Amino acid sequence: MPHTVILCADDYGLSPGVGTAIRDLIGRGRLTATSCMTVCRFWPEEAPKLKPLASRADVGLHLTLTDQAPLGPMPTLAPQGRLPPLGALMRLAYTGGLDAREVGAEVDRQVAAFADAFGAPPAYIDGHQHVHQLPVVRDAVLAALARLPGAYVRLCREPRLAVLRRGVAVAKTLLIAELGGPLAARVRAAGIPANRSFRGVYDFSGRVPFGDLMARFLEPPAERALVMVHPGIPDEALRAADPLVDQRAVEHEYLKGDAFAALLAGKGVRLGRFAEA
Repeated sequence: MPHTVILCADDYGLSPGVGTAIRDLIGRGRLTATSCMTVCRFWPEEAPKLKPLASRADVGLHLTLTDQAPLGPMPTLAPQGRLPPLGALMRLAYTGGLDAREVGAEVDRQVAAFADAFGAPPAYIDGHQHVHQLPVVRDAVLAALARLPGAYVRLCREPRLAVLRRGVAVAKTLLIAELGGPLAARVRAAGIPANRSFRGVYDFSGRVPFGDLMARFLEPPAERALVMVHPGIPDEALRAADPLVDQRAVEHEYLKGDAFAALLAGKGVRLGRFAEA
């Protein structure tokens, strides 16, 4: 019997080319979730384009606390009006340097910006560069989820043995999984819906064919497994905003093609939304 996998594209709203690719794949039935960056200047115009596809994919908030401008004043974290890189954010999170009220207010602003442009609340919350797992940030995320009945959260936990057997970006994947332990424990205790397996971490180098990586990400079968992807069509807005550009096109071409359909059939996998997994 086929097992169901949630295939989630990150970074909707980052650029028009990213939005075009994600909508194309949802329309083809090749994505079942997408995470939206409401801090990005393209979000207000990209959100209505996604709305007609809302019945075909879960649409969630991609909480962003790095490398972009926040939606409101953050004098501690973004004194110059720009959020810090991931390394700096992590140091602050683990050394008591984050202002809980400031972070909570920005999480609320990003949730509100989602609802204002999309016309509905987010189906789930996750984090750009997995920031939703960090101390202080996870408190704000859990508080936001408490005000979003039925919304789920993306967990990045994965069994160590499964990561080792998969053999893809092992050190990076294990680090992300370990950092997610406290959030996963609190989510379970609170009864918040969440995925039970997380795949899709790799180095974006292109050294290994993306189809080979996807084959590994689909193994072993697991209940409520979520695979993260980053498809896009390169454009000048993307090149100006993010270092990950050309590999997005590689992912888009593979995910819409016949080889991916054959892989799914061969693995006995169907793509589904969270409620179907």
